[in-house]
Amino acid sequence: MTACAIEDGTAAAVETGESTKTVETVEPGSDEPNGAAEPPDPAADAALNGAEGAAAEAAPNGALSAAADAATEAACPQVVPERPTAETVLPTPAFTITANGAYAARLTAARPAPGSEVPESGDTAWFPERWTLDGPEPYAVPLPLNQPEDAGSQVLPLADGRVLLRRRVADGHTLSLLYPTGPGTGELLLGAVECDELTLLPPSPDGFSAYALSTGEYSTGLWLVAGGPNGPEQIAELPGRCSGGVWLDRAGRLLALDREPAGGGPVKAVAVDLGRGAEMTPLLQIAPDSDDRLLLADPDSGLLLIRSDAPGHDRLGWGVLGSCLPVRFPECLRLPDAAVTPFAVQPGQMLMPESCAVALRIDGATGSWLGVWRPAGRRLHQLPVPEGWLAGSGVWSCEGVLALPYANAETACAVALLTAPADEEPAAVRSPAGYPENGMQPSGAVAPPSVCRPVPLGQAPLVGRTSTG
Repeated sequence: MTACAIEDGTAAAVETGESTKTVETVEPGSDEPNGAAEPPDPAADAALNGAEGAAAEAAPNGALSAAADAATEAACPQVVPERPTAETVLPTPAFTITANGAYAARLTAARPAPGSEVPESGDTAWFPERWTLDGPEPYAVPLPLNQPEDAGSQVLPLADGRVLLRRRVADGHTLSLLYPTGPGTGELLLGAVECDELTLLPPSPDGFSAYALSTGEYSTGLWLVAGGPNGPEQIAELPGRCSGGVWLDRAGRLLALDREPAGGGPVKAVAVDLGRGAEMTPLLQIAPDSDDRLLLADPDSGLLLIRSDAPGHDRLGWGVLGSCLPVRFPECLRLPDAAVTPFAVQPGQMLMPESCAVALRIDGATGSWLGVWRPAGRRLHQLPVPEGWLAGSGVWSCEGVLALPYANAETACAVALLTAPADEEPAAVRSPAGYPENGMQPSGAVAPPSVCRPVPLGQAPLVGRTSTG
């Protein structure tokens, strides 16, 4: 099935809000702009409108013509907030959090255990580390083995507290489960996979299964590398080159992948139904020749975050799973000289996709900071982050509180809590500093009934997506 796209003519105003903290308070940026965004380029806008017109002619049923009916809001200058003096960058390797937010894992440069080998080259010695996030306060447990890990290794936390380790070896990749055993680290070898490249997918919502992709020239192997009865096993050979990986349900059955055809061509998101023998069906197609990738999905509300070049160049957009209205590409998510990437969606907003708060990582020349946005609010709140934020990682609560993990010279494991700023009504006057409202009030109490901006996203495998079976 296909989907259509419309351009959101909304430009964002930067708002400030108050935050709470576990160890360190995350304060919003000053109201004084540190540098206003450059105004839109008329030539670029003309080119974009031309591209949208061409896409509208190519789209089935003329779906893109709905763009002419989109309301345009008054533009407001973007404001870059003040940020910590220390540059915040994504650590290598990345920080991965379980689907339920209870555990996380990463490779970190830690001091080797007594008797372990130390590389003579002076290169960084990486060791697995597990974080516990659902207790009274966060804490980290190092899981070093007899020798350091390569920076290209991957770790994946499971819901029972164990950590899956993928390690590159001469003939392929080995997979082990690590767990703390008193002063040491226990290791359970699961097996090996003989292939050139093997990439672990995001943690499965079921908490105990783990999957990986082995990409070849013309096809992609889908592997169950943990949670199976006989160690790692290939469960499907998918046509084309697949990447990405987004779970569409809470049961760990529906998986979205970004697929490039074997002979080359545009990248399209597809749905893989693991309950039907890895049956693959189209999930997202905005225009025939556009690259349409799925970045995030919230199973509760159906909100989808999408990156596509259907508007003429890569843009961040959103839609609703299983709906039939166009994908929207908010203007407020388009920042000059900065990359915007979503990494967490507020759960628990059943049937209210427009009210979900979305956390975004913003990367600029001076480092990385935080963005918070809701589809209904149509504005991007740009906020500073704690020093040492593990950029691109965080977990929302159903109440709209975002937990940001960080580590710096003062603390090796901490989480800062930030309450999502409220979206003011267009006619409202900004509250003065110190106003007691904290952004926790439900937006549904003051906002009119939401109208979905959906996309038809391959409904066949998604029927009953909220079922636990």
